[in-house]
Amino acid sequence: MKKKWTMLISIIVVFTMLAACGESAINSSSEAEADNNSKKKSGGGGETIKVGAILPFSGVYASLGKDLSDGMKLYFESVNWEAEGKKIELIEEDTEADPQVSLRRVRKLMDQDNIDILTGAVSTAVAYAIRNDVDSNKLPYLVSHAGGNDLTRSKRSDYIWRSSFSSWQIGHSMGEWAYKNVGKKMYVAAADYAFGREVSAAFKEAYTAAGGEIVGEVYPPLGNNDYASYLTSMRGVKADGVYAFFAGSDAVRFVQQYEQYGLKDKFPLVGSGWLVAEDLRQTIDPAAAGTFASTFWDYNLNTKENKEFVKAYEKAYNRRPTIESLEGYDAARIISEAVTKLGGDVSDPEKVIEAISNVSFTSPRGPIEFDKDTHHVIQNMYITETKLVDGKTENEVIHTIETVKDPGK
Repeated sequence: MKKKWTMLISIIVVFTMLAACGESAINSSSEAEADNNSKKKSGGGGETIKVGAILPFSGVYASLGKDLSDGMKLYFESVNWEAEGKKIELIEEDTEADPQVSLRRVRKLMDQDNIDILTGAVSTAVAYAIRNDVDSNKLPYLVSHAGGNDLTRSKRSDYIWRSSFSSWQIGHSMGEWAYKNVGKKMYVAAADYAFGREVSAAFKEAYTAAGGEIVGEVYPPLGNNDYASYLTSMRGVKADGVYAFFAGSDAVRFVQQYEQYGLKDKFPLVGSGWLVAEDLRQTIDPAAAGTFASTFWDYNLNTKENKEFVKAYEKAYNRRPTIESLEGYDAARIISEAVTKLGGDVSDPEKVIEAISNVSFTSPRGPIEFDKDTHHVIQNMYITETKLVDGKTENEVIHTIETVKDPGK
């Protein structure tokens, strides 16, 4: 009996020791796994810099996504896809221009691909949708297109910087010029969505501050096909010109119908660069001739940097670059130069955003730098006039507004 008790006690002791060892092993394994996951999430420790890009490659904005992507690839190719001896890997995800799809794509880029830096977003709604996840995960994010004002205002984040434009920059830059060069009374027509409203509001702010009067406004729905009723009502307006904000197919239809209804000869048409965008004018021609527009880049901008960019882009893709191509190109350069400033170590997001904030150079669009208070790009704005040359239209830069800063409020 005594032997049995001794054996039983021995067995219990052995099992207790095994359990303790097992628990220790499990705890050690869990701690190691957590440590590895933490290291994996932080990124930057390997030989590859992972850049995630969220862009629309399907749907209504697919062409913009492709141009942004091609612009990025052109720059990365020019530096052999390297920065400070580290390989640059570009991981692209299709947002489908859908905020919820975009949020899933960003989480995938963070959790599965372990990206170091995020860029992209064409739609402001997409940028707003991912803002909180980017902020809470301390993911450095360089916005390369989405222009909604609040992204660098009420929704500003330490980890979000914008290299493209704001709605305010686009609209405000035309206000004073239009008052001095077009007239003292202006009618406003803009697509009825957030961006159209923001841009036209910025124009009105600057135009009225200069002394101008807004004599009427109309906001057709986004994606409208027939502007007849709106254009007919404009005929009796006592104005010196019409400020219009439309983009894409809306711009094509509005500008063409504006001429068809006889308004072009009555009221000079002014607007944003998207009204007479590089990829639209062949479709709009010749109705676009005579339009004045504000933009931060144009194909015909006569600088050494722009000529080199245009030449390289056309050689690579056998087509003219667009403003989105330029945005992608500059975003890639900003990322590359930030990595270089860090000696290739992007493991600390605080240092990454600091490096981004200190990047400045002369871009094909002109000198650019960041406003450290607003996290927004400081850049030139240009007024262009669309002219008819040998039966085709070309934009000509006729005025430069230097170092335009978004007010950040």
